[in-house]
Amino acid sequence: MTITAATAPTALKSAIAERITARHRHALLALSRRIHEHPETAFEERQAAAWCAELLEQQGYLVTSPAYGLETAFTATAGSGPTTVALVCEYDALPGLGHACGHNLIAAAGVGAALGLAPYADELGLTVRVLGTPAEERGAGKALLIDAGAFDGVDAAMMVHPCPFEVAEFSSFALGTLEVEFTGQAAHPSLDPHEGRNAADALTVAQVAIGLLRQQLPAHWKVHGVTTFAGDAPNLVPARATASYEIRALAAEDLRELRERVEACFRAGALATGCEVTLTRPEPDYLDFRTDPALIALWRQNAARLGRPEPMAKGAFACTDMGNVSHRVPAIHPVLDITGGACGPHEPEFAEAARSPKGEQALLDGAVGLAWTAADFAAARTA
Repeated sequence: MTITAATAPTALKSAIAERITARHRHALLALSRRIHEHPETAFEERQAAAWCAELLEQQGYLVTSPAYGLETAFTATAGSGPTTVALVCEYDALPGLGHACGHNLIAAAGVGAALGLAPYADELGLTVRVLGTPAEERGAGKALLIDAGAFDGVDAAMMVHPCPFEVAEFSSFALGTLEVEFTGQAAHPSLDPHEGRNAADALTVAQVAIGLLRQQLPAHWKVHGVTTFAGDAPNLVPARATASYEIRALAAEDLRELRERVEACFRAGALATGCEVTLTRPEPDYLDFRTDPALIALWRQNAARLGRPEPMAKGAFACTDMGNVSHRVPAIHPVLDITGGACGPHEPEFAEAARSPKGEQALLDGAVGLAWTAADFAAARTA
């Protein structure tokens, strides 16, 4: 579908904005601050999920919590129109850094958009589905929710994300994770070293192979990792060594090839040292995000009306499991500037920005922008 102009009635959009920025402003800012003050990491977001669900239920949403087999996921619905829009809420924090990715703002913006749309959903021909999605930072919660059917029947999915700059057409890397365990044979390193099979050496061989492999990888293919265990003492040949790795590529198709090549390096380490290797995937792959052009055209118009900064063009710079959603349904993931480039996500200063006046203005703008975009999308589909 090609959309070139906003289509929901101006008066209706003004009413939606008033509900978000006036009637529900205090509740939304309180929700964001409460989540910020009580950070919970992946799959532990019990309070954040409950607080979001409670506010939605108080305003007439039909809430299911927990949902789709995940303890800290929820779903909330309002309206019964033929067009279903999913508003996505993230609320997990970073270990040791709290909300240094601003997920408190994301959760409150999604809830805010839902509260603005609720009274007008049927008039617009909308079914509004709010999805509380745990474990974006680690665990790929949305991939699990996709498999459980959370996005079945959804016509469009959308969310906003705080950032150090303003971008409408967001793109991301595909990301895969890999846990590595080498198993060898312990021995005394001077008395009978020939009896040993050095698992730490196997990991070293693999790391050298990966270092050499990098020379032949395309510029946007990334491999990075850490050793998590390599022996207990220098006077014992290590019988076990472990590592945790991430791989990134611009597209899901490239990620599959990169994984094969990296895993071959670990198998080479085992072969060279006589050890065994076990390779496991601790979570689903994060797929590259694919912005829907029709939806983002609506967002751009609405963001401009709100007075948001002119968005910049920027290539992939992050990873998100919202990418998995974008492979299933039309989706947008605009990012909103809350620091002016002073600091970026996953820095302690960004956690402070996620509670700042500029961050909270982005929350309200994001909520209104999402609600307006959902309204325009529904109106265009029923025109």
